[in-house]
Amino acid sequence: MSATLIDGKQVAAALRAQLAARVATLPYTPGLAVVLVGDDPASAVYVRSKDRAAAAAGIAASTIRLPADTSEAALLATIARLNADPAIDGILVQLPVPPQIRQVAVIEAIDPAKDVDGFHPLNVGRLHDGRPGLVPCTPLGVMRLLAHVGVSVRGARALVLGRSAIVGKPMAALLTNADATVTVAHSRTRDLAAECRRAELLVAAVGRAEMVRGDWVANQAVVIDVGINRLPDGRLVGDCATAECATHAAAITPVPGGVGPMTIACLLENTVAASVVRRAGLCPAPHQGSALDPAGA
Repeated sequence: MSATLIDGKQVAAALRAQLAARVATLPYTPGLAVVLVGDDPASAVYVRSKDRAAAAAGIAASTIRLPADTSEAALLATIARLNADPAIDGILVQLPVPPQIRQVAVIEAIDPAKDVDGFHPLNVGRLHDGRPGLVPCTPLGVMRLLAHVGVSVRGARALVLGRSAIVGKPMAALLTNADATVTVAHSRTRDLAAECRRAELLVAAVGRAEMVRGDWVANQAVVIDVGINRLPDGRLVGDCATAECATHAAAITPVPGGVGPMTIACLLENTVAASVVRRAGLCPAPHQGSALDPAGA
């Protein structure tokens, strides 16, 4: 393996420490509410990790657990209550929700000013328009990692493999806003391997275990592996065959320990940013590195 491993745990820890220092200067405690519907084990583990990270950063996090048979109306009523609660700055409904609940209805019900997942149509529109707003946490985390390792995005040929609303599309928008030349590829792309080989920056977010092979990666490319897939033997792997890809890449994120830790850190960053904007009643001028400045992320 010749590529430099990009340590997401280290970068996330540094970001959480910065946020804790900032929270300590605020005249209030930012509040984050997480809503979990059902008892999916993976979601429960993830929510506990969010609670611990929030507490360490000085954020008041509360988790509302609802049974799996909760109706859509009941969930929307819970969201409405949180929207109206002045102590809550960020609202996150853990996805996916049970089948009787429309995911789009949940996303649209959250106050855009408290939408720390960055999924509300208003925040999506602001992102694609290059305007300040709350940005989805995983793509924001990728931008933080790239900045940390000194990757110059401006003018780079970037390929985003995957077109989900959670990662692929906002990732492409962030890179475009940062002046990269962006291609979005997916399962129906012709000669996908050739498209990948043209990229100086490859972001894999397709959800297929080790789909990207070593000979798909251009020499000295930077590879960001967003995928988290569990194999039958219990191992966690990404969307890239890490050892193969590392023989070609200049730098690569490991799985686990790469992008994953950044998602929670950026959720906390969004919560703090949302609290400052909401409680001030106005939107401050964005600055480099702000969660509210997608173009400068």
